Amino acid sequence: MSSASGTSTGANKPSSTRAKPANKAESAADWVDGRLGIYTLAKSNLRKIFPDHWSFMLGEICLYTFIIIILTGVYLTLFFKPSMAETVYHGSYVPLNGIRMSEAYASTMNISFEVRGGLLIRQIHHWAAIVFVAAMLVHMMRVFFTGAFRKPREINWLFGAGLLFLGMFDGFMGYSLPDDLLSGTGIRFMEGAILAVPIVGSYMAMFLYGGEFPGTDIVPRFFTIHVLLIPGIMLGLLVAHLILVFYHKHTQFAGPGRTEKNVVGMPLMPVYMAKAGGFFFLVFGVIAAISAIATVNPIWAYGPYRPDQVSTDAQPDWYMGFSEGLIRVMPGWEISVWGGHTLNLGVFIPLMVFPLVLAVIWLYPFVEAWVTNDKREHHIADRPRNAPVRTAFGAAWISLYLILLAGGGNDLIATHLHLSINTITYAVRIGFFVVPVVVFVITKRWCLGLQRRDKEKVLHGRESGIIKRLPHGEFIEVHAELSAQDKFKLTAHEQPQPIELPAAVDENGVARKAGVVAKTRSKLSEGFYGESAQIAKPTAEEHAEITSGHGHH
Repeated sequence: MSSASGTSTGANKPSSTRAKPANKAESAADWVDGRLGIYTLAKSNLRKIFPDHWSFMLGEICLYTFIIIILTGVYLTLFFKPSMAETVYHGSYVPLNGIRMSEAYASTMNISFEVRGGLLIRQIHHWAAIVFVAAMLVHMMRVFFTGAFRKPREINWLFGAGLLFLGMFDGFMGYSLPDDLLSGTGIRFMEGAILAVPIVGSYMAMFLYGGEFPGTDIVPRFFTIHVLLIPGIMLGLLVAHLILVFYHKHTQFAGPGRTEKNVVGMPLMPVYMAKAGGFFFLVFGVIAAISAIATVNPIWAYGPYRPDQVSTDAQPDWYMGFSEGLIRVMPGWEISVWGGHTLNLGVFIPLMVFPLVLAVIWLYPFVEAWVTNDKREHHIADRPRNAPVRTAFGAAWISLYLILLAGGGNDLIATHLHLSINTITYAVRIGFFVVPVVVFVITKRWCLGLQRRDKEKVLHGRESGIIKRLPHGEFIEVHAELSAQDKFKLTAHEQPQPIELPAAVDENGVARKAGVVAKTRSKLSEGFYGESAQIAKPTAEEHAEITSGHGHH
């Protein structure tokens, strides 16, 4: 049989010309490489350069906590029974002995008190989920404030947003599985929100719950969604997210030698991988320590779920608290439509606002790209102060999230701070509309103030603390000139100009008509990059004039 034509390289070389493996391990590696091409793949990628900045660890925390969740979740699945069939508890926790409960609750009690290390694994699983969602939100905000969502990373931004959304709902499904009084109250809350949807609400509830609440299928269905459906989608999104990060490379902050076409940092192997490995065990250790010290979701204190009871401290995990805040502060409005059918606006409106709160921040990158008409690739991250409108918008969104979170815990705030719950509710209602606007204005002015301070530093230098007396008796503080590296850092950012409308008439004197879209884009562009939204950078001529005429003092 004749060999294939063309130049032979690597694994395709004749066996007579290839070096003989030195030992069995090398022989096995050679066998695998000849079939999978691992050596070639590793050689081209393991020396890939990654920027070295502390903020990139936020994304690593997301990845590591997800791994911890998967590992501990597999362990818990071995002992958990996702069944709502009734049983009588006869375990080591005496206060619940002889109490009728579901097998889901009984098996969770068994994991907590009978399985060796079961309670610690439960705590680690729950705490890792809390940290996972928190890390994703903070990581997302880091990407937002530095403008790392710009071309070519818009799709990866959506992948990250999807991971956050799915993580929130998978967490909700997870802490609903034990079928305790607290989680049962949360499931009932969810049922009420679904039933508020006109026309299709009752059908959606029947499909999700398998019948009238509480039914017998809630836990098995939630279990399938929690351990199979959502994690499977998340795993796919996570792999796609990491592939795009690897392909596009990390963004990097401006500095000497850093451009849009290169990456300055450390290689993946061995430096970055060594750091990443150590950081993984550090994250795992911290979460394990928290889990051993701070109890979360003590189901034995709540007891099994009963439809005729409501847990007094029914609070969701923090990442779902803002959705409950929307429900709690919304007035109980109801209207009758279509011949006597009741529409519960007090629940339906918050249910519609809930995704909008998230969509506002997720879709912002596309709004900014449209306003600026910027189609270039960006690999240099912005300092938040140099994008005042974006930074102010992000801060306003965070303030809205926190206001609604406070609304979701209005009862606890009232009892702990001895305040009227009605006063808190009205304050949250007003704050929903007022606080984001105030935070936007203050943050924007703060960013402009920091820009002015940077400009003063470049032109006049840094205060040295040295007082000098001039010949005529005046005392001045000597300013030390910044290094070239610091000057570059403070002046490397771009300052785009607003998009202007075309002239009212063309060269032939014919009037041009500017459409509503063009006028809107021009107005928004002025708001983003006009004189009120950025401080002009110092020029080389300004710096030369000041330093040559007066020196740095």
